[in-house]
Amino acid sequence: MNDSNAGSLILVLNCGSSSIKFALFDAGATPLARTPAWGGKVESITGDTPVFSESGAAAETLTLDCEHPYHAALTYLRQRIVARLHGRRIVAIAHRVVHGGSKYFEPVRVDAAVLADLKSYIPLAPLHQPFALEAISALLTELPQLPQVACFDTAFHQSMPTVEKMLPLPRSAWEQGLRRYGFHGLSYAYQSQVLGEHYGDGARGRTIVAHLGSGASLCAMRNLRSVATTMGFSALDGLMMGTRCGALDPGAVIYLMEIGKLSLERVGRMLYHESGLFGVSGVSSDPRELLPREDEPPVREALALYVRSIVREVGALAATLDGLDMLAFTAGIGEHQAVIRERICAGLGFLGVAIDPAANAAHAPVISSTASRVKVVVEATNEEWVAATAAAALVHA
Repeated sequence: MNDSNAGSLILVLNCGSSSIKFALFDAGATPLARTPAWGGKVESITGDTPVFSESGAAAETLTLDCEHPYHAALTYLRQRIVARLHGRRIVAIAHRVVHGGSKYFEPVRVDAAVLADLKSYIPLAPLHQPFALEAISALLTELPQLPQVACFDTAFHQSMPTVEKMLPLPRSAWEQGLRRYGFHGLSYAYQSQVLGEHYGDGARGRTIVAHLGSGASLCAMRNLRSVATTMGFSALDGLMMGTRCGALDPGAVIYLMEIGKLSLERVGRMLYHESGLFGVSGVSSDPRELLPREDEPPVREALALYVRSIVREVGALAATLDGLDMLAFTAGIGEHQAVIRERICAGLGFLGVAIDPAANAAHAPVISSTASRVKVVVEATNEEWVAATAAAALVHA
């Protein structure tokens, strides 16, 4: 315990387009405890019934300023957090920032110049970037002396070889910053640590981590460092997701704009908000709601396409690794949807993947069978702890 940090806290904010998640970590602990002292979230900020929930308490509905609901949600969270400090002080705020572009490869303390840089990356991650930056901007104005640290989802993938970062476009595009960046880096950074702790050398060979949530991607690792990933220049690429399309023939976009006469804004909304599981099923982006309705052909086809996209991309990444030793599932769907895991693994039998149905149904840490040539594991992610640890290191350096 560092006496100078006794009673101090690090606040982590994870801001999305309609939700804000927060967690408070005890800054006096070395290393930081992986479980936050307190946390919660505001959801459906732009919906009809915003909801606030926190650790150990029932959810409650909120009434937010309809003209500026996001700012109102931030103000509400600040009031709730201040009311719970009881004399303790926040020494830093860590933000999950999705895109660091080609300039920011490590966590960085944010000032006006850094904020201006990060705003230029909003078109690359429109679902997340503007909202994290709105929170940072408001806090810079209101609490300019409080350190704020941006932690980038793109940073973990800087270890990828150049051939994995390149896009088959004119060289001038590379010089303009068009390349494969990769995302979900805070989640993969946590997996790179915890898998090594739990499985030692068994995780340091040819490993693929499947981050399956409302957004989804895969990361191929060697020695627990990123060597390839499915998301590319933007968070639209790769796997089919909850509402995002994933990899798509660019000719389809040209067709929609030229023949369908759809505007850039309309196409963008379709690709980000109206595609994926939601778009194909016409029902929902959530497998929990889709699985009970598989008797409906569009729902059945949406789930089949979702699983197929994951199986295809695991196969492609296994080829870049020259085989596969470990497959790890994480994030909301990866951690909690046994049926989806079972279907994915069934499609990977050609790689030697075989699961134990009982272990899978119980969400056991290891779900592969003794006959499997690939160890298949389920591991919770902890992006907030990764961000808090990075902020602690910068503030106390």
